[in-house]
Amino acid sequence: MAAVQDGPMELESEKETKPEILSDGSAKLPGSTGSGALSSSPLTAAPAGGAPKPEEQQTLIAVLQFLKRNKLTESVEILRREAGLSDDQEDSQAPDAGGGGGPGAVGKGDGNGGDANSLLSRVSIAAAAAPQTALTPMPAKSADNQPDVSVVLSAYSQQGDPSLYQVYYSGLKNFIESVLDCHRAELSQLFYPLFVHMYLELVYNNHENEAKAFFEKFSGDQECYYQDDLRVLCGLTKKEHMKGNEVLLDFRTSRFVLRISRDSYQLLKRHLQERHNNQIWNIIQEHLYIDIFDGMSRSKGQIDSMSGSLAGEAKREANKAKVFYGLLKEPEIEVPLDDEDEEAENEEGKPKKKKTKKDSMGSKSKKQDPNAPQQNRIPLPELKDSDKLDKIMYMKESTKRIRLSPDNLPSICFYTFLNAYQGLTAVDFTDDSSLLAGGFADSTVRVWSVTPKKLRKVKSAADLNLIDKESDDVLERIMDEKTASESKILYGHSGPVYGVSFSPDRNYLLSSSEDGTIRLWSLQTFTCLVGYKGHNYPVWDTQFSPFGYYFVSGGHDRVARLWATDHYQPLRIFAGHLADVTCTRFHPNSNYVATGSADRTVRLWDVLNGNCVRIFTGHKGPIHSLAFSPNGKFLASGSTDGRVLLWDIGHGLMIGELKGHTDTIYSLKFSRDGEILASGSMDNTVRLWDAMKAFDDIETDDFTAATGHIHLPDNSQELLLGTYLTKATAVTHLHFTRRNLLLAAGAYNSQ
Repeated sequence: MAAVQDGPMELESEKETKPEILSDGSAKLPGSTGSGALSSSPLTAAPAGGAPKPEEQQTLIAVLQFLKRNKLTESVEILRREAGLSDDQEDSQAPDAGGGGGPGAVGKGDGNGGDANSLLSRVSIAAAAAPQTALTPMPAKSADNQPDVSVVLSAYSQQGDPSLYQVYYSGLKNFIESVLDCHRAELSQLFYPLFVHMYLELVYNNHENEAKAFFEKFSGDQECYYQDDLRVLCGLTKKEHMKGNEVLLDFRTSRFVLRISRDSYQLLKRHLQERHNNQIWNIIQEHLYIDIFDGMSRSKGQIDSMSGSLAGEAKREANKAKVFYGLLKEPEIEVPLDDEDEEAENEEGKPKKKKTKKDSMGSKSKKQDPNAPQQNRIPLPELKDSDKLDKIMYMKESTKRIRLSPDNLPSICFYTFLNAYQGLTAVDFTDDSSLLAGGFADSTVRVWSVTPKKLRKVKSAADLNLIDKESDDVLERIMDEKTASESKILYGHSGPVYGVSFSPDRNYLLSSSEDGTIRLWSLQTFTCLVGYKGHNYPVWDTQFSPFGYYFVSGGHDRVARLWATDHYQPLRIFAGHLADVTCTRFHPNSNYVATGSADRTVRLWDVLNGNCVRIFTGHKGPIHSLAFSPNGKFLASGSTDGRVLLWDIGHGLMIGELKGHTDTIYSLKFSRDGEILASGSMDNTVRLWDAMKAFDDIETDDFTAATGHIHLPDNSQELLLGTYLTKATAVTHLHFTRRNLLLAAGAYNSQ
């Protein structure tokens, strides 16, 4: 027996495994003689002057059998001559049409050249999948790039007696339940993917009654967080239902990833060898990816905390890429002393100074962070004079910021949308907390001023010509007082508006809609400037970059797109999620984009090259909220499972789990200093969590563990600082002001 290679591995690449498991002559599959199992080598003839390799020879013989059966004698002769095969070789090594062995042989075919067909279909699948990696599925949404359904489904060609599927599955189930506790939790991960693939194989081969009985007997054994998937699966009862089905394509084009210790894996392999259980083994080889690690087996709690996604866990190497999570160096801006500061200094008897002071927050980032990207890694817009003025205002506000702590919690100001019969679907505040925007199901976008200053439009072109452009108050003069009002309504979308986002300079507003477009609105004229068309389906979320200019969107077509305001087409397309991209967020340094999806994973994408650099699994439901910590080092995510998960971006690991909400978490926000994390939910509560304690409690030594996982403390109650209940208002959005006052918003539900 060959030694198992260190580190993660795919079972199909383990050459010696298949001959061992199929050592019984009656159960031997074509291609199992020789040194390796069937690989994804294409159907090519051996080079002239040399005999084909054993596995290639088996493939060629299978092709010859197929051609003979279809009476293509001329093709048979040409292929035999090209490959240098004699009649004797073909007869001696031809696959047995009955599956080999006697009448009770495991893996028995359909009696009509089944193994040759099976072999051909497996080779065609392997060849089709060869250019892809195990966790890089083909996007399965638009007609242009949808996988060939017939190729995908051919993987489920008949490979065993349908009446024995329950026996196979029960045998493995009994074995796993009888092993030691330390291995049982890890091996139990096999139940769900094996159950799904065995059921689909029965359905594909028109064994409806056997499939129904199999589903009814074993569906109840699956983990509770797979119940939504099982509800979809039980609707696939006929072969016709499978064609074009998204769930099936997800399962077939992305291999389910299991992380198992070496000891548990060897135990499983030994069991399958002794039982000659080829049906289970074939599914493991073709549809699963076993990520083997050295060390102690994981506990049930550790496995549960990381499992639940549509395609299993993330492979460890998926989170090994270097991520520059540090903040960019702040521009050198001097903050002039305002009148209040000067008066205060004079009262104390000190001489009046005309020096400038620097913001304490700004001075921290003057030194280049070693984990930060290069300043010019991606092109960022230059600061305009108005941006510099805004920076100065921000720095002044920062000096008056309240320092939050467990003993000094923020005040919460809640904006309730009353009589929102239009159906509130999205909310956003400007960074300076002066404007509030709402997206509604009646396809409108509404903007409110939350300060005494009313919203005004710019004057008409004719009136602008009469203005003295050299006057000091020209910016005031261009505004038309006749249009002043507390709110404005923006019309343009033809479907519910699911996402809104203000630009950092407060001049623009983005909105994304069910109509498949993202619109850019001017907050000077309150008109639509651009309609960005790239998504073919509803766009669930959009967000501006912290530096403006760039924005990101995510939708039902399973991809996120990066845009620039002056480009009609997206600059990057982030493809990899297996279901809708439900929420998007820019990293504070704007070099990365995080996306949450209905496939129950969070992905981090590099804006520079479009690569996926992190895959986080652990949520048990679609993800609806994301938030980066102000220092860029951590990410929080919330989903329909009511849990907030905390991630260390640099190490690519989960470091915390916050439990308390009883419904979908729609908004997450860190305080400006990163001390407090606020979460808002459909359960009508705002909860405050001690973020610093959650991050400080994690031992950094744990990150170097070879197993790639750490033990999560169950300390949600210790970290929960406060729960604030509304009467009947779901919390749609949260926002910390520059002085750390917490603003919340949602629509009152009178029912």
